[in-house]
Amino acid sequence: MRLSNMADYAVVMMCAAARHCGGTRVSATDLANETGIALPTTQKLVTLLSKAALLTSVRGTGGGISLARPAAAINLADIIEAIEGPIAMTVCVNGDGQCGMENNCMVKPHWGLVNASIRSTLANISLIALSKTGAPSKTGVSDLHAHQSEQISA
Repeated sequence: MRLSNMADYAVVMMCAAARHCGGTRVSATDLANETGIALPTTQKLVTLLSKAALLTSVRGTGGGISLARPAAAINLADIIEAIEGPIAMTVCVNGDGQCGMENNCMVKPHWGLVNASIRSTLANISLIALSKTGAPSKTGVSDLHAHQSEQISA
């Protein structure tokens, strides 16, 4: 499983926006310069993330981009789904009949559990943990969870 470039860029951009959280709004140009993402791509992502109620965008003097809710209330699953749509490992989970084996598949009943597990894991990683500067230690994801727990208890 691999994220599209757009989903990857959305995570990078949301992390940059989170680092500005509590400050003044930031422009799309500033986000593009800070992240190295091309301005047209940044603008497209702002539109998609705004539609998903993850960013707020205000035009004109004094305008700019900010998080629509606190970084601790936004998670990795939210960002990915804003760009990719619902998290689904296989097409049969949607029940749209695109799989030729759907009627005889013995695994289909289990894919919902797999998808829910993956989504739950992504939902347990907050934007605040992702936007923390510095690399996680060897324990990896546990550092993200520990940081998230610190934020909740604070």
